[in-house]
Amino acid sequence: MKIVKAVVFDMDGVLFDTEKLCKESWNIIAGEQHLEDIDEILEKCIGANRQSTIRIMKEAYGEDFPVLEFMEACSKMERKRVKEEGIPIKRGAKEILEFLRSEGCKIGLASSTRKSRVLENLEMSGFQNYFQVIIGGDMVKNGKPDPEIYLCACKELSAVPKETYAVEDSPNGIRSAYHAGMMPVMVPDLIMPTDEIRNLTVACKKDLLEVIDYFRN
Repeated sequence: MKIVKAVVFDMDGVLFDTEKLCKESWNIIAGEQHLEDIDEILEKCIGANRQSTIRIMKEAYGEDFPVLEFMEACSKMERKRVKEEGIPIKRGAKEILEFLRSEGCKIGLASSTRKSRVLENLEMSGFQNYFQVIIGGDMVKNGKPDPEIYLCACKELSAVPKETYAVEDSPNGIRSAYHAGMMPVMVPDLIMPTDEIRNLTVACKKDLLEVIDYFRN
């Protein structure tokens, strides 16, 4: 087996199938507001934190665009669905967390979502006790693709970045982990990797069960 000392996970699109909920809510609210090119804008925002998303939205629709109201309407719709249907868990999520814990690995989470929402999702899924460190997007100044959030996670884990894997689904997340000096593993969700992104990873797998096999072999 590979020597796996520490692993830091992204949350949305990696552990939980919430990026699809986000895309659906964005499309519905954007349709109501007659906004164009929302899928293109969303792609730029995937993996980004709140501040970066606000900047991207204002660049697309103008400084006067009520981005906070738009985001709150989308978030309200997503929360309603999660409350009604439960948090959608990605294939292999529980298995990989159990595997890493059984191997004595340090496990962290670095999500662009604000920490209070991260904790809600982890509690709802029963995953909260797997992580020694949880970093939310509101805990750092610079969001992904900046490396700050992953450097912060590694520091809190007492993990050396070059000896730590990062499991990500988005190009912004892969760039963040790569520039933090980590070993990025991509499990694509809504966005498939380009050759550029593949070259920044140590592996690209279809799901978390394949990541377990990668760690084992």
